[in-house]
Amino acid sequence: MIQSKTKQPEYDLCVVGAGSGGIGAALAAARMGLSVLLIEKSDTLGGNAVRGGVHNWEPGVGGTSFPFEIYQRLQKIPNAVAIVRMARHCVVPQPGEPAYPGGEALPDPAATYADSMQRHSLKELSPEEKFGRSSAFRSIVFEPEAYSRVVGEMLAETGKCTILTNTAFREVRVRDGSLESLILENGEEVRASLFVDSTADAKLCQAAGCKLMRGQEARETFGEPDAPEQASSKVNAVTLIYRITQRDHAAVDPLPPDVPSECWWQARFPAWLNSGYANGDLNMNMLPTMQGEEFLDLGYPAAYAECRRRVLAHWHYLQTRPDFPEFQRYTISWIAPALGVRETVRVVGEYILTEHDILKGISRQTDPDIITLADHAMDRHGEGGGCVELREPYGVPYRCLLPKGINNLLVACRGASFSSIAASSCRLSRTMMALGHAAGVASALAKEKGATLRDVPAEALRETLRMQHAELEWPCSTHLIEYLKKTFA
Repeated sequence: MIQSKTKQPEYDLCVVGAGSGGIGAALAAARMGLSVLLIEKSDTLGGNAVRGGVHNWEPGVGGTSFPFEIYQRLQKIPNAVAIVRMARHCVVPQPGEPAYPGGEALPDPAATYADSMQRHSLKELSPEEKFGRSSAFRSIVFEPEAYSRVVGEMLAETGKCTILTNTAFREVRVRDGSLESLILENGEEVRASLFVDSTADAKLCQAAGCKLMRGQEARETFGEPDAPEQASSKVNAVTLIYRITQRDHAAVDPLPPDVPSECWWQARFPAWLNSGYANGDLNMNMLPTMQGEEFLDLGYPAAYAECRRRVLAHWHYLQTRPDFPEFQRYTISWIAPALGVRETVRVVGEYILTEHDILKGISRQTDPDIITLADHAMDRHGEGGGCVELREPYGVPYRCLLPKGINNLLVACRGASFSSIAASSCRLSRTMMALGHAAGVASALAKEKGATLRDVPAEALRETLRMQHAELEWPCSTHLIEYLKKTFA
């Protein structure tokens, strides 16, 4: 339940950040009996998946446990969730139609959740098969308020999770390599045996003094074939997502006088992906709105203000295109209150996931502590970007969640121990929820066995995750196949 202050002097686990990773960690640990405190600086649960406008789960393996349970609950709410497929795309012009200047994914009533769990299979497809109107590309699009409500209900049902929203910490106390407590902005002290950092920028790890990685690593750092020769400050680009709603008349929304009608931040207006909600609205994801380095240079408030101006200019551009008058039948109904930030800093952990792991794929990885699978493309937005699809899924080791230097802390967010290239693939919402799931289970096992987080037995962790329907093998294990068959029947 959501509280205004803590309910007890000390918790088994404190999770900071209620995005996808934090939800996974808090839910897993609370269901296994730990007393959990979940702290969120904003006024709602969900992180980027709610406030950042990322109201979708892109295709990908690893979404068989908590994400699927959330999907099942959303299905029971009218117009709360849809499975979408590509309808029009700039690389596949349709005969007799103008080339669509972006991508369009619309609800597909015939699709199932299982169709959204196979990103790697897109690599062998032609552009027509991948992006055409009969494409294999399937995503999940959900209503943010319904999503936030559902995950709140799931956490409340455990009876073990206290949630503090509108709450941030201002100070951490560390002794002998362990986090002892957090001092909240209201002056209250929070104590816990274990901690999970699920903040967007690994802020808890930063405050605790963990070593960080920033920007692109040089090729010699990890020997990654696609890394630049020299290290750089480049980070993945930023998008401010907006939503458009149909109306009963055609019109061009007025452009504020201080916003130019021509693109001023690059050579031309960027392409975008619009994804359809169940109610007919469209989620508009510019690719991108701002380069990552510009975002870091400006700072968050100034970057958000500038991105908002660019959103209005982008929408004016779409509405005034003579070849697509359909956009005049829509109007902006919502602009995300938070930027969709894809990368800032990453924590140096006991293991750093790199491009080598991704290119090996799960069939050639030998890590004994794989805690989730992923198969999203290595997808860098902005200058020098690209989208390299994979031939098969790869595994993420538990050691990526163990920051060096702090004994009782796990990191389950996009700031986990990944190289910049690996992070471009591993940052997706369902993968983050799976990292959180593993962090929550590991915390419960550490408490049960009286072990440190580093000493949690890998096979015990993996077996518990398997029993909770996490996907750890590819192709799927017999146990998981039977669960899926029963559920999808």
